[in-house]
Amino acid sequence: MACFIVPGTEAIVTTIATKIIKSKEKEEVLHITNHEGAIEEVTKVSFSTKLGWLNKMLWGGSALLAFEHVWHGEVVPFSPFLTAIENGETAEMLAEMGSAGVMMAVLVTTVWAGMLVVSSVIEKRAINEAKSVEEI
Repeated sequence: MACFIVPGTEAIVTTIATKIIKSKEKEEVLHITNHEGAIEEVTKVSFSTKLGWLNKMLWGGSALLAFEHVWHGEVVPFSPFLTAIENGETAEMLAEMGSAGVMMAVLVTTVWAGMLVVSSVIEKRAINEAKSVEEI
């Protein structure tokens, strides 16, 4: 009915947070030696960029869910926009938002956290390989 509102709300919050963090963030540049012995400048992936990943996942999922609800006639282009409110099913709608909507937002955020772990491992591995090349 309105489960897309929960991840959509999280997407709004992360959009604002991304803009604030990006304005205060400084670019972190690393100087590493590649396999040929040349020194390269590598920019570390910033947290605002990583938060942008979550942002895109939430906006995309919310848009897809909203489209699905429009397709099934649960969201209409006139007030009150949600047919559950018009039909007096507000309690059921809130229950769905509290169960399905929250679980979708938590699942997307959990997948994003997994992406952060993988990204961190890849970055550390690249830095360690560059350091081992410098020692040789």
